[in-house]
Amino acid sequence: MQKRQTKTELEGGVVLVEFNDVSVTYSSGVDALNHVTLKINDGDFAFVVGSSGAGKSTLIKLILKEIDATEGTVTVNGFNLKKLKRRKIPNLRRTLGIVFQDFRLIPTMTVYENVAFVLRVIDAPKKYIKSRVPYVISLVGLAHKAKAYPEELSGGEQQRVALARALVNDPQLIIADEPTGNIDPALSYEIVELLKGINECGTTILMVTHEHDIVRHFGGRIININAGSIAFDETIGGANEAQ
Repeated sequence: MQKRQTKTELEGGVVLVEFNDVSVTYSSGVDALNHVTLKINDGDFAFVVGSSGAGKSTLIKLILKEIDATEGTVTVNGFNLKKLKRRKIPNLRRTLGIVFQDFRLIPTMTVYENVAFVLRVIDAPKKYIKSRVPYVISLVGLAHKAKAYPEELSGGEQQRVALARALVNDPQLIIADEPTGNIDPALSYEIVELLKGINECGTTILMVTHEHDIVRHFGGRIININAGSIAFDETIGGANEAQ
């Protein structure tokens, strides 16, 4: 995968995601986030960690504009989500790649069709689809499974398809929400290695995980959320670096 020139290199630094004093209170009265201020820069690879109920899912839902902030402002890829009209939400989401824990593949479609579907939805030219889809499938090591259906794949292979689908539209930012939660632990490291490789080619990655062994192994920027607040946001060395 050829390294592309990032916005950071071109413009001296671009913020892709910015939370400015953001709070979220659900209708149940639960305070999910409390005055969170956060920046994800172009080219970052950041792990978001925290216990269940800490606010990780709320953070992701805000970025996807599945929910709105009660207070503060959220900006994603140049979109001010406070001012973003409902009809413009698809425009926002087209700048994002999303990898879910439960894969969310279409069972009646082959690997190729699952990945191509993303481009067909946005009316990408057929010629581009024919060249881009096999390229991305090969990037995740599944060229030999292009005609297979999801039920014929292992959990790790299904997650690779989900990753290819997130990558196919060449997004500015990939959000990986517990991408290793439903696969064998040994394969989890392979998925993160793939994400790291994608990041090194210029795509920003925000990965939510509860697997602290993976975080300790890879290191990098760690954003720890505790009780709705950012308790820790620093870059640490990984075990693989020590090795």
